[in-house]
Amino acid sequence: MYFAKELLDKCSSLRKKWEDEVRKLVSRFGERKDRFSTVSDWEIKRLYTPEDNADMDFERDINFPSQFPFTRNIHSTGYRGRLWTYRMFSGMGTAKDTNERWHMLLKNGQTGLSTAFDFPTLMGYDTDSPKSAGECGRCGVAIDTLEDFKVLVKGIPLDQVTTSMTINPPATVMWAMYCACAQDQGVGLEKIGGTIQNDMLKEFIAQKTFMLPPEPSIKLISDTVEFGAKYVPKWNPISISGYHIREAGSTAVQELAFTLRDGMAYVEDVMERKGMHPDEFAPRLSFFFNAHIDFFEEICKMRAARRIWAKVMRDRYKAENPRSQWLRFHTQTAGCSLTAQQPYNNVVRTAVEALSAVLGGTQSLHTNSLDEVYCLPTDHSVQIALRTQQIIAEETGVANTIDPLGGSYFVEKLTNEMEEAAWEYIEKIDDMGGMLAAIDQGYPQMEIADAAYKFQRQVESGDKVMVGVNKYVTEEAEECPILDIDEEVERNQLKGLERAKQNRDSKAVKRCLDELRSACKKGENVMPSCIEAVKQLATEQEICDVYREVYGVYQDPGLF
Repeated sequence: MYFAKELLDKCSSLRKKWEDEVRKLVSRFGERKDRFSTVSDWEIKRLYTPEDNADMDFERDINFPSQFPFTRNIHSTGYRGRLWTYRMFSGMGTAKDTNERWHMLLKNGQTGLSTAFDFPTLMGYDTDSPKSAGECGRCGVAIDTLEDFKVLVKGIPLDQVTTSMTINPPATVMWAMYCACAQDQGVGLEKIGGTIQNDMLKEFIAQKTFMLPPEPSIKLISDTVEFGAKYVPKWNPISISGYHIREAGSTAVQELAFTLRDGMAYVEDVMERKGMHPDEFAPRLSFFFNAHIDFFEEICKMRAARRIWAKVMRDRYKAENPRSQWLRFHTQTAGCSLTAQQPYNNVVRTAVEALSAVLGGTQSLHTNSLDEVYCLPTDHSVQIALRTQQIIAEETGVANTIDPLGGSYFVEKLTNEMEEAAWEYIEKIDDMGGMLAAIDQGYPQMEIADAAYKFQRQVESGDKVMVGVNKYVTEEAEECPILDIDEEVERNQLKGLERAKQNRDSKAVKRCLDELRSACKKGENVMPSCIEAVKQLATEQEICDVYREVYGVYQDPGLF
């Protein structure tokens, strides 16, 4: 037991005395609200005591850092051994523009790279596609061929810096380009590290960048997991993402449950399709969570996530290697919490959210810039966001001890409650036949839609406060510099793409695409063919068109 019976009895006696005093005070003066709750509307009690944790067992539920179930941390020394990776999300205009931003950030102390791609690239289309008109470089960097990618990583030692790429349907193509660039630098695949997001289940649930139907989408993901385990052992072939689930309007518990159940679906597919044991690939699975504005809810969500995943990997999938049971995750502060009104308030929001991620034990962190509600961040705003992390790490003292909130009556109780509620979701999805079946029935989509609607109603009624939006509103507008992507970016990108097509060996491109098509039809791993194709300057769309031809194109059913 976490607390001795004598202490619990004493606590009960003291609580009753305190409650008598509270009743008298509340009857005279009341409280600020009739009901207090988190941003996800999880009701919060007036006070938490040992009685709220009477059924806890220290070894079973909390334990020491690096010890099962890893509630406190997966690493034995926490941030005393190594700080989290500062990984600012960067992607803008051309590959040259983004490369310059990368070098600026590295010069200012960033410790890992992270790439945003423009919408055509995200959807598997080249800049010269009619579907891409007007979108080049607008929400990220435009990448059409390996020539673009070489410019993107110019001067970046790929064996020394890890890179995260936020790419989903065409993840195999962007990863193939990264691998080819490493080889071009003389760096072996076994030496490169980084992450491709590559999580299609959350796309069907929340973010909605589609290319292929669910089953072949998962097949390509399993191909990357298998290829990484065999040839790129330092790479995370998937970042199982709750971030976009939360941005779509989910509660913290929904983000927790749906993300981990997505992860379970990927584990099951690799085991069944590839015949691999979890200990062969699970240590390289990574996760990606949202750090929203409710400070304690986010910390408890991250602690509960580690505990659930450890139990799942050990008990459901029989993983024996402790590293297979680790939940390693990147965190990004909540884009949906940023406001166009009074944009400089976003600096404060981001700092609070980043602090919750650190106290939750993240391995990697991106802090949003104050202007991201308007546009891609300027150099100035992204530097403020990076400095936010550095101040938390170097000045606040929160990295001096491991899990400093562990043992808090409130934190432990809320962690337990969130775990219990997440298990209820997971078991319901199990009963439906798994995550694919649940998505087909629209279950997670509708749960998220209902939660988003409820929160919006609470904001509109004033029950949930957003400073500068529905309270403390000011009439005067605050000016915020905007980063503009010039139309010249698209013209130059089109010229570069045309030049690459003219200078390549068309017969070699056709041969590589035919080999890729054959691999798709035979159910073979596509990564070797993909790497050879990009080396011959096959474009992203040409490769993705092969996928679309063989596997078909997904159309959203439009549930709501």
